[in-house]
Order: sequence, then C-alpha cells, then structure tokens
Amino acid sequence: MANYQALYTNLRQLKLDRFAEHLGYLLDHQDEAPKSLSDALFELTTAELKYREQKKINLRIKLARFPYEKTLADFDFSYQPGINQGTIEDLGSLRFTQENQNILFIGTSGVGKTHLATAIGIEGCKQGISTQFIRCSDLINKLQTAQVQGRSEEVLRRYARFQILIIDEIGYLPIESVGAKLFFQLIERRYERKSTTNIPLSKWGNTFSDKMLANAILDRLVHHAKVIRITGRSYRMKDHLIEKKDNSGPDLSGFSSQNKERSSETL
Repeated sequence: MANYQALYTNLRQLKLDRFAEHLGYLLDHQDEAPKSLSDALFELTTAELKYREQKKINLRIKLARFPYEKTLADFDFSYQPGINQGTIEDLGSLRFTQENQNILFIGTSGVGKTHLATAIGIEGCKQGISTQFIRCSDLINKLQTAQVQGRSEEVLRRYARFQILIIDEIGYLPIESVGAKLFFQLIERRYERKSTTNIPLSKWGNTFSDKMLANAILDRLVHHAKVIRITGRSYRMKDHLIEKKDNSGPDLSGFSSQNKERSSETL
C-alpha cells in the first residue's frame, strides 16, 4: 500500500480515471471479497472501458443536436393506442439502417413524431451510428447559405454522410425553388445509401414551390420506406386534459380534432 498514492497519480496521468476511482473501493473490500490480480485488473479495466464508451455515447448525442433526450421507454404508448408498439420497437433495433430504409412519421402536431424520431436517433448514437437531427427550415437555410458562400458541395457531403439523418418539421414553412433544388440534391445523394427518418406526404406539393421536384423528392423518400401514421391526441394537451378532470375550466377536449388540418411530419 506504500505506493498507492503514486499508483493513483499514475492512473490519473494515464487518463484512466474510472480505473483510479474503482481502485480504492476494490482495495477496501479485498478482505471480505478477495480477488486475484487478474480478476481485479479485469474488473478495473472493464469499468474503465464502460466509462469511456459512455463518454463517447454522450458526445455523439451532444453532436447529434437533438431537441431533448427521450427514449422509447419514455413514450406513453397507452396514450397513443393507434401506434403499433412492436413496430416502433423494431425501429429501435435499428434494423432499418442495415437496409437503408427511410422512416416517415406522419400526423398532426404534438402526437409524438419528434419524440419517436429522437428516441430512434439516440439509440443510433448508443450503437455508434452517425446521427444528426435538424429542423427542415434550419437545413434549408444552411444549404442556401452554403451555396451563397460557395460551400454547397461541402455542406451537402456533410449531411449526406450521416447514417441516420432526422429532418423534423417538414411542412411548417414553404420551401422556395432554390431551397427545394438543394434539398433534392441532398435526398438524391442519400437515396438507397443511408437512412433518413421523419417527412410529410399530405400537402407535399404546397410545401415545395416546384411540384415536379416535390414529386421527385417524394418518390425517393417513399421508395424503401416505412410509413408510420399517427392519428391520436396531442401530448402537448395531455397535462391540460388531466388538469381539467380535477378542476373546473374551459373544455379543451376538442383541441386535437380542431388541429387536424395542420399536418406536419418528420422524415
């Protein structure tokens, strides 16, 4: 034990932080649960490897730029009974990435499209799959800005190389001709090569100013795609509806049906 402090310092200098943290615990319990040298080293190195892998996962999640961190376990399937839980869990296995399939979540605002797409993306990060989340308007702005700066090829390559690209909120704002053409170039580069998740089929022609181009984009997205249609209630109104059961107040039960005209999807 005379060299314990020196050993601890060496471990820190070698950046074996979790190894160093577990060393003291292991030595404290050596009398009650003695371990051979090989078993002790295996336990300490395993703890270090798990720690490093978790750091990598955390970094991938951070770089993916999700709007929040939610998993499939956080999704309330009982509130959205129209969704086939088995189908969603299969998507969570990431099998679709091996087949370069697109996933299209379709439904009204607030029904859980972004949550599901984010949860699948986070699972991708856990499995070491390159993943990126971006709202459609932000993507179009980045592509157009890059074109003005003469960097469109660089930015197109960047978004084309992600194995999972989540494009959220398509259909909220119209996309003019220049943005539509750049968007088409991106989808064309990803076509049958990488998976894209989260997009709108309804009012598709109204989103893109060029209907022929819109159809060309849609054709590539729908090919080899799984379409998940969600027709349930808005999660954003869930707490209000629960509160109304306990307190007198305005009737909000019609909000979801009144909002059906506003369709947004996630590619």
